[in-house]
Amino acid sequence: MIRQVIVMLAAVMTCSACIAQEDSAVFGPPTATDTLVVRSTTDINVFAPVMQDFLATRPNMAIAYEQWGSNDLAALSARHCASGADSADLIISSAADLQVQLVNDGCAIAYKSPATEALPTSRNWRNEIFGITEEPAVLIYNTELVAPDEVPLSRFDLIDLLRPADSRFVGRVATYDIEASGLGYLFAFMDSLQANTFGRLLEAFGRSGAVATCCSAELIDAVADGRYLIAYNVLGSYALARADKDARIGVRAPSDYTLVLSRTALIPKHSNNVGAAGAFIDFLLSGAGQTALGQARLVVKIGGADGSDFDLPGGGPSSLRPIALSPILLAGLDQHKRKIFLSQWRQNLRQK
Repeated sequence: MIRQVIVMLAAVMTCSACIAQEDSAVFGPPTATDTLVVRSTTDINVFAPVMQDFLATRPNMAIAYEQWGSNDLAALSARHCASGADSADLIISSAADLQVQLVNDGCAIAYKSPATEALPTSRNWRNEIFGITEEPAVLIYNTELVAPDEVPLSRFDLIDLLRPADSRFVGRVATYDIEASGLGYLFAFMDSLQANTFGRLLEAFGRSGAVATCCSAELIDAVADGRYLIAYNVLGSYALARADKDARIGVRAPSDYTLVLSRTALIPKHSNNVGAAGAFIDFLLSGAGQTALGQARLVVKIGGADGSDFDLPGGGPSSLRPIALSPILLAGLDQHKRKIFLSQWRQNLRQK
């Protein structure tokens, strides 16, 4: 079984017609008789301990894990939905809007369990897609190059930092390239719905030469190296995981409002191992699974001013804006609206 999975992964990686896969690995014993194929946007090194905890009591199971970019994963999943071939057993993605689109297009199997039914409605849509994590969109900064009194606590502070023509932050602020990053697009689109600061923020980005670049790892690396002083809307789970090891990275949840993403899981309609996929979802939503996700920084607690007993300081519970799993997310994927939104974005941010 493991050999068959490895051959399948190799075929996906070498096929010239396939979309590019980022990485892959197999977890579990070589004698496993049951294999769960998971395709996900989550970095392997981040998610590996969670999978190992799940497999600890399942000696006959293995997980063949494939890491993808969010846009490529959505495109691949849609293609496999249409063809019925080479389907994963479980798809986990940070691009909740693209996952909702797959569900809306009839590409997921309904699944019910006590764990899924206990979820709030914002994290369970049609019993076909489930929010398994809580991850804020945060501001990060270089602690060695940004003075404590310069750290922006809100979007208003960030706009003020960029307002002076001679600001030392000109050309030193970055965010996601929302054309390349499905997660970046989702955060930017939700920003446009949440607050009247969005237009002012875009204007400030344009005036100050803010940079759009590809992905979480690149943004965090560039801030740590001092190429950028601040990065906006970075996924908090990855930022905190890096900050745990690198004192140069400071993390702050914006106090005006903080978007909170739930990384989503769905069982594709052509899954060959629905039982194992459902068992993994139940584990991820269980106390043990949430603890494992918290240890991986994929469940993040946001505190008040003092930040006590929380993973990072911010505006507290009243400032949280969860991104609900609902058809509202499809609005940002409408091709006409997307074209206008991207055009507005390009006018204000330079691509790296």
